[in-house]
Amino acid sequence: MGGKSTYMRQVALITLLAHTGSLIPAKAAEIGPIDRIFTRIGASDDLSGGRSTFMVEMSEAANILNNASPESLVLLDEIGRGTSTYDGLSLAWAIATSLADEVRAFTLFATHYFELTELANIHPHISNAHFTAAEHKGGIVFLHRVEPGPANRSYGIQVAQLAGINAGVLAKARKKLKALESQASKHNSPQSDLFINEAEEADSVEDAVEEQAKYAELISAFAELDPDALSPREALDALYTLKSLNIMGSE
Repeated sequence: MGGKSTYMRQVALITLLAHTGSLIPAKAAEIGPIDRIFTRIGASDDLSGGRSTFMVEMSEAANILNNASPESLVLLDEIGRGTSTYDGLSLAWAIATSLADEVRAFTLFATHYFELTELANIHPHISNAHFTAAEHKGGIVFLHRVEPGPANRSYGIQVAQLAGINAGVLAKARKKLKALESQASKHNSPQSDLFINEAEEADSVEDAVEEQAKYAELISAFAELDPDALSPREALDALYTLKSLNIMGSE
């Protein structure tokens, strides 16, 4: 309702028009070379092919990751929504970071996973934008204006009201929403931990690699020793040398 999908389609159409030499609806534009336009927009299953909505979504995402280049335009709308919250969020995070770090294609990535907005604080090539909305007399007015930064909240219940969901159901939803928000404020959710612990996970992987290298050095040192050919003094020196490798740390 805010206009994200329409905006993304607009970008693709303007890019395509520009590359065909056509006029575009803009006062001015600078569009660099684009080799291909990749899209993952909309939700539909493939009943004849026996593929679920999520399978179709992942197949299209795989095609983008495997074929997009730094000169491609990539449009992704709501990646991960076809499966459970944690699976979907994890996949959306992994796909977004892969596009930013490895593919490096110009990408518009629309999502309702608010946790993904943290990526802009971690990756220098990622930035947030949102469409503005205003609440008025218990309802909502979508302003269809792009502003920098992440959205500060979602308007799902207000949209449900516009769609005609009855007042009793909306009241239950608001009550449940308050309970969930209260619970989330007391305990960090796993979604938040996905980004908070990213640096710690990177450090632990680096430590594990360093420790593995030390073990390899220890094994190599042992292989070079010939116990039968060592004098007591040489054996003691070898023992001190092995201890200096510090496999178990400083303890």
